[in-house]
Amino acid sequence: MMKGFSFLVTMDIFALASSLASAYDPSPLQDFCVAINNFKSGVFVNGNFCKDPTQVIANDFFFSGLNIPGNTRNRNGLNITLVNVDNLAGLNTLGISLARIDYAPYALNPPHTHPRGTEILVVIEGTLLAGFVTSDPNKLFTKVLNKGDVFIFPIGLIHFQINIGETAALAFASFNSQNPGLITITNAVFGSNPPINPDVLIKAFQLDKGVVEYLQKAFAPN
Repeated sequence: MMKGFSFLVTMDIFALASSLASAYDPSPLQDFCVAINNFKSGVFVNGNFCKDPTQVIANDFFFSGLNIPGNTRNRNGLNITLVNVDNLAGLNTLGISLARIDYAPYALNPPHTHPRGTEILVVIEGTLLAGFVTSDPNKLFTKVLNKGDVFIFPIGLIHFQINIGETAALAFASFNSQNPGLITITNAVFGSNPPINPDVLIKAFQLDKGVVEYLQKAFAPN
C-alpha cells in the first residue's frame, strides 16, 4: 500500500516538475524592464497597455503608405519604413511587424541585429547580396537575391544586405515580433552614448588610437 502511495507521490512530483519546466516567461519587448514596487510609478509593461475593447475602431488595425518609396538620399542610400506597434496599434500582443526597405543603387543595409525577432526578407525589385553570420565559429551564409527570392535572418544574428545592381531595389521584411529591436553594429560600438572608452576599442579591434577617435567622431549620435 505504502509502495503504491509513494509511487503516486513520485509521479505527482514529476508531473509538477514537468509542468514547471515547460512554462516560460513571455519574450521581452524592450531591452529591459526594471521591477518597481509602487505600481503607480510604473509606466511600461512588456508591450503596450490595451485599449478598452469597446473603444476599438477599424483604423486601429490599418496603416497606409507602404506603396510610397522612401527617401534614400543618405549615407547608406537606404530607407526603411517600419510598421510596428508604434504606428499600427492593433499589432499589440500579436507578435508581428513589417518593413518596406528601399535601396538606392549600391546601397547598404549595414551589419545589424534584431535582438527580439527573426526576419524574413522578400525581394520585390532589383538584386541584393544578403547574408548573416552565426555565433561562434562565426560562419557566414550569403546569397544573391533577385526579384521574388526570399531569405531568412535568424533572431539575434548579425546580418546585412547590399544592392549590387545598377538600379534601385525594393524589399519587404517581416518579423515575428511587434518590436524586434535594432542594433546597428558600427553605431552601437563607435557611436554609443556615452562613448565606449577608446582603450577598449583599440584592443578589441587592434586599431590605432587615431582611427578609433575618427570612427567615434564619424558615428557619434547627432
